[in-house]
Amino acid sequence: MLKDAVDIYLAIRRAAGFKLQNDEQYLCSFAQYATAQGDTHVVTKTVIAWAGQASSEPQRANRLNAVIRFARFSRAADNRHELPPQGVFCPRRQRPTPYLFSDEEIQALMTQAVQLGPTGSIRPHLYSTLIGLLAATGLRISEALGLRFQDVTPDGLVIRETKFRKSRLVPLHPTARAALERYLDKRGQLAIADEHLFVSRRGRPLSYTAVYATFHQLLAATGLDGKPGKPKPRLIDFRHTFASNVLYTCHDSRDHVGRHMLALMTYLGHAHPSSTFWYLESSPQLMGDIAEACQHLIEEDIS
Repeated sequence: MLKDAVDIYLAIRRAAGFKLQNDEQYLCSFAQYATAQGDTHVVTKTVIAWAGQASSEPQRANRLNAVIRFARFSRAADNRHELPPQGVFCPRRQRPTPYLFSDEEIQALMTQAVQLGPTGSIRPHLYSTLIGLLAATGLRISEALGLRFQDVTPDGLVIRETKFRKSRLVPLHPTARAALERYLDKRGQLAIADEHLFVSRRGRPLSYTAVYATFHQLLAATGLDGKPGKPKPRLIDFRHTFASNVLYTCHDSRDHVGRHMLALMTYLGHAHPSSTFWYLESSPQLMGDIAEACQHLIEEDIS
């Protein structure tokens, strides 16, 4: 019975646009465990015992929260499902400090990528283009790796594989378009049937694992890996850098900032402003502008 309830829950929430890959793993594991205990509905004692089997506090909390969401949904149709309490497992979740790339650092990574081997392969052009595209558009790495030839249009990039199954159009700066077209010319010379823009040397869609390994190779080669007093750069930090730079270049009036944030939220493919705020990070230039604006306000109040 629990397995059937889990299947119904997953089907309905996925129809609403949620992917729930982790939740599916958690809930199927929970249903199997609870059924072995003789439970036909969610029982708080069983939930806590099952969640407590995880090896870390964050994992225990994730397990518990997944079942709480499921129980809250299922109780609407059958109040025999108990609703476990929140906060039994309380991990300290800290937001990792983003690394904001400078223009010079991005250029250094792209220059180093051009030197990648093997000689004569598309690999150096692929990685220099990919890094430039991430920096110029703020795309998620999964969105960039999912791009196909038909997604490159005169108006920009059509991003089809986004969260909540929403597509969006990402306009390209002329310099970014020119760089992408140069790469596409080389990509089109490969005798590969796959339609993905970024492919491995075996002609398969490029994997995140391969990109992650090469990215860290480039960080080490450029001296950006583990700079003293700075966070370790991540692929997602190109997105943080893009969002922060967009805010920095915004006109400083309140109305302009509001419209700017709405445009940025749409461009990044977010459903809520809070998701966009997550990607904004203070920079020396931005903090200087804020201090100057505060000084003007103080002087206006005094006068």
